Amino acid sequence: MEVFSLVSCVLFLILLGLLVFLVNAVRIVPEYERLVVFRLGRCIGSRGPGLVLLIPVIDRARRVDLREQVREIPHQTSITKDNAPISIDFVWYYKVLDPAQSVLQVSNFEAAAQYMATTTLRAVIGGILLDDVLSQREHINQTLRVKLDEVTERWGVKVTNVEIREIIPPREVQEAMNKQMSAERIRRAVVTESQGQREAAINVAEGEKQAAILRAEGQKQAAILQAEGERQAQILRAEGFAQALERIFTVAQTVDQKTMTLQYFETLKALGASPSTKYIFPMEFTSLLENFTQGGKG
Repeated sequence: MEVFSLVSCVLFLILLGLLVFLVNAVRIVPEYERLVVFRLGRCIGSRGPGLVLLIPVIDRARRVDLREQVREIPHQTSITKDNAPISIDFVWYYKVLDPAQSVLQVSNFEAAAQYMATTTLRAVIGGILLDDVLSQREHINQTLRVKLDEVTERWGVKVTNVEIREIIPPREVQEAMNKQMSAERIRRAVVTESQGQREAAINVAEGEKQAAILRAEGQKQAAILQAEGERQAQILRAEGFAQALERIFTVAQTVDQKTMTLQYFETLKALGASPSTKYIFPMEFTSLLENFTQGGKG
């Protein structure tokens, strides 16, 4: 029994040792992480992803996340080039490109990067006027990104983006900005109103122009129709007069000279009834009388 108990204890110790060995020797590294392995204090590079075997006691490993990270820089008071104090906060994005360098070159990357971002922000803002700080946010973002990336590059880290979230100017500047915005809104309202009045006047004038054109066109069409009507009437009157003359000429060809002489007598009778004292007789009248008298004698 004593031998069996001793063997059991030895087996238990062996299994416990194997378990401890496996726990310390086996690492499962996700796709987005790497293990920076130190063997007897010397860096032998990064390992992963997947299953990584380490030598217990001899090897030490540091996990490094390769995913893009975002960090916030809280409000920092900076002095602009024209000595105006402003408060700025921003966020910055970075990604580890070289896991070994990010561990070997800096002891606490995030703390170092935060202090470096703060001093870089003050240096950038100190060289820009207040109006430019408020209006050139994208330029400041780009300048901060470039300066931060220049420092973090030797750490194996890439700064991918910098975004200023809020800029708080001094109170008197805020009051001046509010007055300026109010004046700008009033100006825009006046401009909008004047443009509306201008467009309304243009529309009214355009309407009057179109109405005048339509009236003129109507008058033109009416004049054309009236002239056409008058032309047609004149043509009809001329045709009627021509037909009447033709009818008279036709009838006149059937009338003899005696009948014509009688018609002259009727005309003389009418002339005699008038108050006139002077009469004009055509030369043909005497010949007509001769024909009439000769006809009577015969």
